[in-house]
Amino acid sequence: MNTHPYLRAYLAGIFLPTLVLPIILTFFIVARIVIQVPTPIEQVLIFPMAIVPSLFGLWNMLYLKAHTRMNHPIGLHGAVLPLVMAPIGALVATHLNVLQFGSHGLVWFQACAIPYALVVPGFLFAMAAYYLVWKYIVGSLNRVLDIA
Repeated sequence: MNTHPYLRAYLAGIFLPTLVLPIILTFFIVARIVIQVPTPIEQVLIFPMAIVPSLFGLWNMLYLKAHTRMNHPIGLHGAVLPLVMAPIGALVATHLNVLQFGSHGLVWFQACAIPYALVVPGFLFAMAAYYLVWKYIVGSLNRVLDIA
C-alpha cells in the first residue's frame, strides 16, 4: 500500500501558515477600517497568503527527500527558508513599487523607512523564529504523520 509520504509532508508544511496568515490579514483589515490606517497593507498580504503555505509545504517535501540522504535537523532546514523567501519577496515588492531601496534603508509604501541597521537583526530574528517553528511545530507534525 502506498502511504503517500510527500503528500503528508506537504500537508504538515502548510498547516501553520494556513492557520496564521488569515488571522494576520484580519488584524490588518481591522486596523485599516477601524483605525483608518492610510496604507493598503492588506493588499500586500494577499500575495504571501497564496505563496507562503505552498512554499512551506514544498520545503517540507524537500526536507523529506533530503533527510534520507543528509540526515540534517529539521530546525536548520527551516531556518534556511528565509534565505529563499526574502530575495523573492524583495524582488516582487520592488516590482510592485511597494518596496524601494534608499540610501539609508528600505522604504515601504513611500511612507515607512526601515534603516539598514535594523534589517540584519530583523532577518536574524526571522531565521531564529523559523528555526523554532520548524523544529517544534512542523517537526512534531511530521512525527504525528509518521514521515520523520
